[in-house]
Amino acid sequence: MLKALINFYRVSSPKLCNTETVSEKKHRANLLQWSTFLSATIGYGTYYVCRLSLNVVKKPIVEEGIFSETELGIIGSVLFFTYAIGKFTNGFLADRCNINRFMTTGLLVTALVNLFLGFTHSFILFLVLWGVSGWFQSMGAASCVVGLSRWFDDKKRGTFYGLWSASHNIGEAMTFISVASIVSVFGWRYGFLGAGLVGLLGTLIVWRFFYDTPQSEGLPELNRSENKMTGAVTSSDEYNSAQKKVLKMPAIWILALSSAFMYISRYAINSWGVFYLETQKGYSMLDASFIISISSVCGIIGTVFSGFISDKLFGGKRNKPALIFGLTNVLALCLFLLVPGVHFWIDVIAMILFGVGIGVLICFLGGLMAVDIAPRNASGAALGIVGIASYIGAGLQDIMSGVLIEGYKIIEEGSEIYDFRYINVFWIGSALISALLATLVWNAKSKF
Repeated sequence: MLKALINFYRVSSPKLCNTETVSEKKHRANLLQWSTFLSATIGYGTYYVCRLSLNVVKKPIVEEGIFSETELGIIGSVLFFTYAIGKFTNGFLADRCNINRFMTTGLLVTALVNLFLGFTHSFILFLVLWGVSGWFQSMGAASCVVGLSRWFDDKKRGTFYGLWSASHNIGEAMTFISVASIVSVFGWRYGFLGAGLVGLLGTLIVWRFFYDTPQSEGLPELNRSENKMTGAVTSSDEYNSAQKKVLKMPAIWILALSSAFMYISRYAINSWGVFYLETQKGYSMLDASFIISISSVCGIIGTVFSGFISDKLFGGKRNKPALIFGLTNVLALCLFLLVPGVHFWIDVIAMILFGVGIGVLICFLGGLMAVDIAPRNASGAALGIVGIASYIGAGLQDIMSGVLIEGYKIIEEGSEIYDFRYINVFWIGSALISALLATLVWNAKSKF
């Protein structure tokens, strides 16, 4: 049974294709590259719809008395913790796997979990299923990053990594707009059902259009002329050697810590932004979801142009834009949280700045800077280290935010009043620490 499972997920065997001309191979390679890139982007976007569905339905769940704010924080954190562990282990596994089957499996399971959650009120069952979803969610990013490393050479990797990173924001925008619309009309249960159906559609797209390796399609491997450690290798010893080097690189662990604090601020808004606008500023669910969705849409701009920004404006260096947009993130949170009263346009401007800043930071701190300095055949491992730190940070955020929100809530004349002062310090301080930590690896470069 175990052997059959291992064989099922093993990297596809190379195929010979000697009947094509060089021109025909080049044309087919281009088509398969774009197919892999687009399916990875769309597929990972639907992963996010399945992951963020809970964030839209928190207030209706609290209002119906199903779960408290603290319980929702615990449920949300379980996904982050299982995701963190899974992203670390699955990052190492993805380097050695058939990424088509790996990514398809993860999306299928998380879609099915969402479909089921619309039918349960049990805290324990909700906790377990949301945790299971987190583990399988972790198969997505690793598969995509390994796919980009296998299908695109070093000259194109930064650009396509930045473009693919927009899938985070595409998924977020889809969630905050479509799921919120479903919930406002039909109720919170149908929010999970809608997210699950989107996930099933994404599963079909990934299964059909996301390819494993160029060699499995009768094409040559990339980076063949470089040091063999940068090529697509199959030797277990070479994988082990490359991944051990990644584990021993201090710069990658510092980047991971910087990303962890960035993820605290990122998921503070993603997980609690709608709730904050509804309870603290009195927006309706649709208006609050619309404002938060602005950050997701603007995040697409940040991620799409992140590679261009670093390559064209900063000579290929990621450190300067990482600092600039890290401070932009701090400024955005200050506008969003510290300006008193209800000011629609200030909230919109804050989410524009937050979205662009986080979009760039997700690309740089969330993976690309680590992938840049790691061996090419250990890109999944590098992403795994950054991932486990990032989502431990996100998980701790959800618990602490839930506790602080409920802990400083009072009831006056039957109305719930929240005190967000301590939350403000927590969220803004995390963004500032992230920006400062990134400066510690200012001159880090690849040695491979």
